[in-house]
Amino acid sequence: MSERPRPLAAPLRGVNLPNPLGRRALVIGAGSFGTAVAVLLARGGFRTTLQTRTVEQAELLRAAGENERYLSGVPLPSNLRIESIEAGPGKAEFIFLGVPSAQLGEAVDRLERQGLDKRTKVVSLSKGLVPPLGVPPTVLLAERFGTQRVACIGGPAHAREMVTQGAGLVASSADEELAATIAAVFLRAGVVCEHTDDPVGVELAGAAKNAAALAAGATEGQGLNAAGAAAGHIFIEVWRLAERLGAQPATFIGLAGTGDLVATALAPQSRNRRAGELLAAGVPTNEIPGRIGQAVEAFESVPLLASALQRHGISAPVTTGLVRLIGGTLPLDEWVALVRTTVPPPASWRAGGGQEPGPLRRWWHRMLERLGLRRPAGALGAGPDGNGAATLGDGTASAGEPSRAADVDGDAVPEPAALEPPAAAAPSD
Repeated sequence: MSERPRPLAAPLRGVNLPNPLGRRALVIGAGSFGTAVAVLLARGGFRTTLQTRTVEQAELLRAAGENERYLSGVPLPSNLRIESIEAGPGKAEFIFLGVPSAQLGEAVDRLERQGLDKRTKVVSLSKGLVPPLGVPPTVLLAERFGTQRVACIGGPAHAREMVTQGAGLVASSADEELAATIAAVFLRAGVVCEHTDDPVGVELAGAAKNAAALAAGATEGQGLNAAGAAAGHIFIEVWRLAERLGAQPATFIGLAGTGDLVATALAPQSRNRRAGELLAAGVPTNEIPGRIGQAVEAFESVPLLASALQRHGISAPVTTGLVRLIGGTLPLDEWVALVRTTVPPPASWRAGGGQEPGPLRRWWHRMLERLGLRRPAGALGAGPDGNGAATLGDGTASAGEPSRAADVDGDAVPEPAALEPPAAAAPSD
């Protein structure tokens, strides 16, 4: 008989946090991640309720003392209340929506019918996009409740490991106080959680990593280089969309982006990676969720990502090809050939025209300074933004027209904007 997982020690040593006891949290959705979040919230001091789809499911969880179907072997805390969604939101101050993104609108409608308090904060746990337009979940939630009541959770967080060993969560909201409050309760539960004010960036990074993991899983059998290229192509294509919508570079290069991508791509139990492997093995798309036992959000989010990329005029041949692979209209060998031969438009890091460099450029500048390839800002010979004479690539700097590259159909496409978004850039419609 295998040893039962042991809970994490909490809180983290050296972290002085306010006591959240008495605050009420409701987690809707008793899948693996929703259950894990409910366990951590209860450990962190919230008066937590976990709601299931049916009364029968709630009775099963209470009787077993664990979620045998989705998170077996992890005991449910004695202070975690279990009930069905028919009970409504009650007096919850925080509601965590652990439902698939395609069901988010339905969940919100039900909460409003059940009398959701106008002060209740609503937190999305989804790493997908909301149909039909493919908007990030917090965009939909903000339209219904306002930006100051809405947040999301991202980062590398496999459910079982999260409750037994830890995770690297990211809580994000336009309301920094809300994001900090959510991060604090996870810290009290013994799980590292940073907080940011870039929810759209966190959600698009999560959608990108799901798509990238699916692509890598589908391509891995043809070689690790191909798998890495597939994931990298999709990640940069989605980053260009995130940049267009005002996301921060630090989000994609941090826990919510590359951290989550690496965790998902390496995990043999990852639903999206496994779905990609089954897709490559010739299993029809409509049979894969049944084999895995849970929904595969990438199957729904990838077409939505491709649609959003097209709507914003962003060339995304690999993401578009993945849609065709999922739909069965692109054979695997042609998909791999597309991945191996696609050359993305060149990325240009231009001088900021006197503007303060963004976080990605500042990090790159520090690296060049440490390597002796760039003078520190203010040193003799440094330019007004501290660029000095350091160059990248072939050592040339372009100040002329934007370069152009050919997409997979041979059409010229404009070079994407620099990785640092312009100051106060308005989201594109």
